Amino acid sequence: MSVDAKRYLEDWEKHPMRKPRIEKVVVDICTGKSGEPLVKASQLLESLTGQKPVESRAKQTIREFGIRKREPIAVRVTLRRQAAIDFLKRVLQVKNNTLLKKQFDREGNVAFGIKEHIDIPGVKYDPNIGIFGMNITVNIIRPGFRIKRRHIARRRIPKRHRLTPEESMAFLQEEFGIKIAEKEEEYQYGYY
Repeated sequence: MSVDAKRYLEDWEKHPMRKPRIEKVVVDICTGKSGEPLVKASQLLESLTGQKPVESRAKQTIREFGIRKREPIAVRVTLRRQAAIDFLKRVLQVKNNTLLKKQFDREGNVAFGIKEHIDIPGVKYDPNIGIFGMNITVNIIRPGFRIKRRHIARRRIPKRHRLTPEESMAFLQEEFGIKIAEKEEEYQYGYY
């Protein structure tokens, strides 16, 4: 563990409300067209996560790709609490518990992709479904962050309570034992 991670761990011990947590994990499969591929992707997501997926619709018409506005082209599932943590542990094994530094955004969230769902441990190939890739987005927040989004008495989050990418990396290193790679060469199975 890096020196910075140790500093963050000491800070979280003194101030428990500053320790980050995983709010949600969003799993998304985009087929680019409706019909049979979308149904198969929906079946796959339901078997992987145990939740019924929702459809995402196209925002605009793109004639070159044959996409019409408001046509369903993707499915996604939002996982929370223990289901999110369990799923994240499984998919991080596909990436050899390694994430790139550039996959983290300014607010500490992380997103990565998987080329083939059959790489996930415990998943077998089903010829009726085929092979799909997926995007996984992990939203990491601090306790008390809800005041930014609530409807009654909404407030701004002060800078000292906002999550930084470095803190998010330290949290994932501590909770999931992941390694943070600086360059593509260190990151074996990059999707992006």
